[in-house]
Amino acid sequence: MFGTVLVANRGEIALRVIHTLRAMGIRSAAVYSDADLDAPHVGAADVAIRLGPAAAAASYLSIDRVVAAALATGAEAIHPGYGFLSENAAFATACARAGITFIGPPAGAIEAMGDKIRAKQTVAAAGVPVVPGSDGAGLTDAELARAVARIGYPVLLKPSAGGGGKGMREVHRPDALADALASARRAARGAFGDDTLLVERLVTTPRHIEIQVLADTQGHVIHIGERECSLQRRHQKILEEAPSPLLTPAQRAAMGAAACAAARACGYTGAGTVEFIVAGDRPDDWFFMEMNTRLQVEHPVTEEITGLDLVELQLRVAAGEPLPLTQDDVVLRGHAVEVRVYAEDPAAGFLPTGGRVLALREPRGLPGIRVDSGIAEGTVVGSDYDPLLAKIIAYGADRGEAFQRLDAALGRTVLLGLGTNVAFLRALLGDPDVQAGNLDTGLVGRRIAELAAAGLPDDVVGVATGVALLDLEPPGPIVDPFDVPGGWRLGEPAWTTRRVLVPGHEPVEVRSRGRAADAELVIGEGPPVRTRTTADHLHTHDGVTRRYAVARGDDGVLWVSRDGRSWAIREQEALEAAAEEATGVGGPVLSPMPGTVTVVEVVEGQRVAAGQKLLAVEAMKMEHVLTAPVDGTVRGLRARPGATVARDTVLLVVAADREA
Repeated sequence: MFGTVLVANRGEIALRVIHTLRAMGIRSAAVYSDADLDAPHVGAADVAIRLGPAAAAASYLSIDRVVAAALATGAEAIHPGYGFLSENAAFATACARAGITFIGPPAGAIEAMGDKIRAKQTVAAAGVPVVPGSDGAGLTDAELARAVARIGYPVLLKPSAGGGGKGMREVHRPDALADALASARRAARGAFGDDTLLVERLVTTPRHIEIQVLADTQGHVIHIGERECSLQRRHQKILEEAPSPLLTPAQRAAMGAAACAAARACGYTGAGTVEFIVAGDRPDDWFFMEMNTRLQVEHPVTEEITGLDLVELQLRVAAGEPLPLTQDDVVLRGHAVEVRVYAEDPAAGFLPTGGRVLALREPRGLPGIRVDSGIAEGTVVGSDYDPLLAKIIAYGADRGEAFQRLDAALGRTVLLGLGTNVAFLRALLGDPDVQAGNLDTGLVGRRIAELAAAGLPDDVVGVATGVALLDLEPPGPIVDPFDVPGGWRLGEPAWTTRRVLVPGHEPVEVRSRGRAADAELVIGEGPPVRTRTTADHLHTHDGVTRRYAVARGDDGVLWVSRDGRSWAIREQEALEAAAEEATGVGGPVLSPMPGTVTVVEVVEGQRVAAGQKLLAVEAMKMEHVLTAPVDGTVRGLRARPGATVARDTVLLVVAADREA
């Protein structure tokens, strides 16, 4: 067995691998970029080596720097985690040349399965069903269009060189094909350096089911059950569970056998995942989609129902040991479900967010709950890397118990300082179709409006007002009642009026009088209510008492959380409100997220129509198209392709046409 293993990754997966290395008595080496100097995985490892600047290409994606770091630490092996270099055949080859074991499959298997066109050809030859689609590599737009005409709409465009949903485009009409091809090629070129595309028939109401396989260097290949990964947004998974509520034992055995055949066809070793697309109304109608030649993000649910440590098995296979179990030894017990906590705004189309983690309480220690996390209080979440922050996994004797435990864990989760999808995940878990197991990959898209709907409860406005009153109260004994911001006057106390702003909601006017310990509030047009707010954020609102998590950022925004939901609250100054009311239509077009400008389709002085595409910004695998808010003229164009922009950066201005 290895003495030292370098983990060529960051965040929660780096910590996950380090955990197993420590349990096996193996020395761990970490790598980090300048942005991750204070990241938790750096402190968790036995030794950590700086790679370079924050940009992934200069750090985590630099083969030369990662290999040099391994040699500097004396590591005999490298675990790539997932993402970054985990499915890079050139990296596996470079490790071999340096005399370092790559903890993953041979480079040839990565190449065979990494190219979707070649992968389909390889598994089809082994008798595995594949989705009808285009044949051949390097097809032009015209050739792809002819393939679409042969297959028929709807279709799915997919980059051949990569996975993770990046660059995938659904096309439902002929008039949308040209734009989809251009967008898919641009995304594929940016993500993988290769804009080769293939086209497949789009299976309607599909379910995404994947089989976990294990293979050793002695020729043994087994599968250890499936994971249901149908709940997705933008082709990225949100919730995964094992086993699938759809499959029968016979269907599981058939898909498992096909997955093992696919692994044998490419000479696979280690832990891998064969992904299938399944017709939701016809579970016997399933097709090979792709093979992920690495550990999956969702591997914990398989670990929970099998009792196996997949990272340990990867290490042992890479060290030349045979698999310690056969197919007959595999037993699935209970049910497990995982959700991914992302830095994103579901109500804004899952756009990435960012910021400093001001407060963090993860639901560790609860029955049946596991937390795989890569953040800590003080962590700065930027746009350089994937927005995945943590995973919360629940295990139960059955699906109902697992779901109930997970919902309770999410309700106890506190993450303040940036927008997350925690509240959305609770809503998703409670959806009737999700509860019943009636899943498909389009469910989230169809329900996004209701799932992402987030009201602004009066008690949240109340606790924010109570905190504001506490902040204004003087320390120590109070002698003069005029020192207390409670509106004290001879006779009846006076009212103080505030205007509260919360993203995604209309401004709320709040009138208050009294002290934080005993205040009367009028919120909007509502009736007066009595409130009490303590220094440890216990708040009583109209007779109901709850404890809240509260944190204030450097920008003055107050973050308030309860029951897994959080709100960013800011008090609006009077002058700001007056300026807002005076603003006309049109105006600046702002970047909705931190990212990179990928394309600019207008020039200074150009006339544009409302809804016309202006430019696109990409961040964390996501491209967002910005359009003209009104008819007008482009002024102050600052955006340039390739430029890095922060959230709310002014990219250009659309000067609205004057009314006739």
